[in-house]
Amino acid sequence: GDISNERSRGHYQKRATAGLYTGMLMVLSTADQLGFGTWKLEVHRRLQYDLMVMIAARLAFAWLVGTALSAAAEPGFEQDVVPILTRHCLQCHSDAVKMGELDLRTPEAMLHGGSKGPALVRGSAETSLLYQRIIDRTMPMGPKKVPDTEAKIIREWIDSGADSGPAAAQTGQSKKRGEHWAFQPPERPAVPTVKNQAWVRTPVDAFLMKAMESKGIGPVAPADRPALLRRAYLGLIGLPPTPAEQKVFLADRSPTAWDKVVEDLLSRPQYGERWARRWLDVVRYAESNGYERDGTKPNAWRYRDYVIQAFNSDKPYNRFIMEQLAGDEMEGSSAETQIATTFLRLGTWDDEPAEPQLDRYDQLDDVLGVTATAFLGVTLRCARCHDHKFEPFSQKDYYRTLAIFTPLKRPQDDRKDLDRLVGTEAELTAYLKSKEKADAEVAEREKQLEEARRAVMRRMFAAKDKARGEDVAWLRHAEVVLAFSTPAGRRNKEQKKLVEEFNSRLEEEILKEAETPERNQIETARSEIAAIDGARSPEPPRAYIWYEESAEAPATKLLERGDPVSLGEEVQPGVPEVLGSAEPVQIQPTRKSTGRRLWLARWLTREDHPLTARVIVNRIWQGYFGEGLVASENDFGVMGQRPTHADLLDYLATELVASGWSLKHIHRLIVMSSAYRLSAAWDEKRGKADPENTLLWRWKPRRLEAEAIRDGMLAVSGKLTLKMGGPSIFPDLPRAVLEGQSRPGDGWGKSDSQEAARRSVYIFSKRSLAVPELEVMDAPDTTSSCEQRTVSTTGPQALTFLNGDFTGAQARAFAERLEREAGNDADAQIGLAFTLAYGRAPNPEERHAVREFLVQQERQIEAGTRDNRTPRQRALEGFALVLLNGNEFFYLN
Repeated sequence: GDISNERSRGHYQKRATAGLYTGMLMVLSTADQLGFGTWKLEVHRRLQYDLMVMIAARLAFAWLVGTALSAAAEPGFEQDVVPILTRHCLQCHSDAVKMGELDLRTPEAMLHGGSKGPALVRGSAETSLLYQRIIDRTMPMGPKKVPDTEAKIIREWIDSGADSGPAAAQTGQSKKRGEHWAFQPPERPAVPTVKNQAWVRTPVDAFLMKAMESKGIGPVAPADRPALLRRAYLGLIGLPPTPAEQKVFLADRSPTAWDKVVEDLLSRPQYGERWARRWLDVVRYAESNGYERDGTKPNAWRYRDYVIQAFNSDKPYNRFIMEQLAGDEMEGSSAETQIATTFLRLGTWDDEPAEPQLDRYDQLDDVLGVTATAFLGVTLRCARCHDHKFEPFSQKDYYRTLAIFTPLKRPQDDRKDLDRLVGTEAELTAYLKSKEKADAEVAEREKQLEEARRAVMRRMFAAKDKARGEDVAWLRHAEVVLAFSTPAGRRNKEQKKLVEEFNSRLEEEILKEAETPERNQIETARSEIAAIDGARSPEPPRAYIWYEESAEAPATKLLERGDPVSLGEEVQPGVPEVLGSAEPVQIQPTRKSTGRRLWLARWLTREDHPLTARVIVNRIWQGYFGEGLVASENDFGVMGQRPTHADLLDYLATELVASGWSLKHIHRLIVMSSAYRLSAAWDEKRGKADPENTLLWRWKPRRLEAEAIRDGMLAVSGKLTLKMGGPSIFPDLPRAVLEGQSRPGDGWGKSDSQEAARRSVYIFSKRSLAVPELEVMDAPDTTSSCEQRTVSTTGPQALTFLNGDFTGAQARAFAERLEREAGNDADAQIGLAFTLAYGRAPNPEERHAVREFLVQQERQIEAGTRDNRTPRQRALEGFALVLLNGNEFFYLN
């Protein structure tokens, strides 16, 4: 068997050692059974003894070799079977959840079985229910099934006798504290030396090549240069390369051509927009509260701009974490760091909760949950009501962590969600003093103004004659008189409406009726108020954040079964024991806050932290290759998937820390590697050795995200607006979409055509309403952290992009661009179209097919259309629509 894999080799060595001891015992036992247990033997008997020892030794050696070979061929329970069960089965069949009364954590539990009998028959996979349900695809439930390669491992394990292994009882909840790989600090591995050293461009390649060589395979050839350029542009900035950019790269044959492209793209502001969108998925970013009214989160967009700028400036990741968790508690806290804490408040909010106390804990649970998944990649949130059923997290761990966030307060005015001013303490103090002074001066002038106005108003309302005609009859309506006579703070809803309706007309009449001294007093007061307002200091930005107001923290108590009315013991702030210490932590409060979040941020960003660096480099890897080195990107726990390349993951994690937490450094290592440049070509031999492409011997094509598809269409059509930052935009939506809300159209604004053509990251993110082009292409659910987007293939996708208003408009603009830039020559138009949409030239077959299409379409279209477009123009528009709907446009190859 192949025992070149280090993990397997260690297992086989243990088996071989056990075989050696057993063989020695066999020799002694055989000699004893034959009566050769004493050294006082006759010569001939000694000769017989020697002969028997030799025979026994040979038999033992043969048994030892057979044991080692069978060990190499037979899967082990701990290292081979447990990971498969963890990924696919234990969620429903463990000590915590026994669907069908079946527990699959150990072979003994499988033999005991459930309501349908034993799940395991040792030595016979074909008659074992466990294997039967895997191969007939009825289990696990849901779309994700056990791959054939893993089903084969299960079959071989059962057929070989279903060995229990030394750790059979350590799966699920009983996993010993601290033994899980992800809870150990990463150790920097040495970069491997491989046979095919010429393929290695960055250390990433060395680790991947080592794994491939262990399987006796190598990578496929690199992709062609046009495909590589398109891959780099869409991967790094989310936009296709322009014809000019393609021309420059294809003409550059220097060894550094690729490196120059990568550095250029990393320096562009569009890089931050592209990668910020991935982070916004993770932190459940939205600009509305959810629930029935789904009110707007004021100024939440500032957090989006903060993330974009952080990525563009290559803000160190440890600083990025600290600002989002404790930007208000940090030394040198500023508007920027305080805006970063919007991270904590992005979740849903019920403006009219049935149980306010429970809703308060739901809000804090959301903060704890997204912190645990985004930065740690663990499911700590599952321990709210009881000890975690699968992970080594206790309920006390949960509430110790929750205590870090309990001092937070939510700015609100009854059902209205509020934002707050942000800035340095000096900036805010100076502004508030200036504002207080200006407000007092304005109040004095407004008092003078109101005295003059009211004197005139009393005369007007008391007038009995009708000499001035019916156009001012409204002045004598009792409701209007009462509305204006009532102080502003005491007006009811109807009175406010009347004042709003008639106020401007009243002001005109007041100036007409006022006597000269009164008119002078009114105009002087208004002029002075305008001057004071004009001299005001600019208001600092406002941000959508929580806040703390005291260094004293409220008590946090464990809630029995998660019920806020069933209070248990008081707990002190801390982190899960498996990751830290159960001892009380030393937290230094600040003048206006408890300092607890700052303590947490510092703990998270320790250089030896087992999870923080691993989790973020895994997210970057996923962004490029479609799946992380740990495929369960938000779950590095016992129930998560094991890394496919553990050494590479730890190398990248330690390299991130060594680089000063530079994310762009990790991007360079990945994108400049040979692995990133591979062709997507399939190879039969390599496919048999690694059908899932776990070793990354080829590029795996994958569909682009919804935003990259929309942005790409705008770029190709020539309509894309690259304006950055600021309040969100509102593209036109079909009436049917707006009417799908409980309050149709509420909260959805109107942007002009140029604003609406900005990148998709700037579209207002409303929880109860989605842009069709984004929704059908699996834009994430913003109620929780999205580790990886679903990729579906549905009929509405084709209908939306073939018949939708947005795609139709882009196809028309695309066709107009072809006419404008390529003239009326069909070949030139076809060549430019493929270059813009697919980043390559059309092949002869494609050119011929397009020419035929244009001719046939032009014949079928009648002249004299109502928009004055010619049949030729409409045919060209049809061709543009076809290109925008091609698989090659939607997929990154």
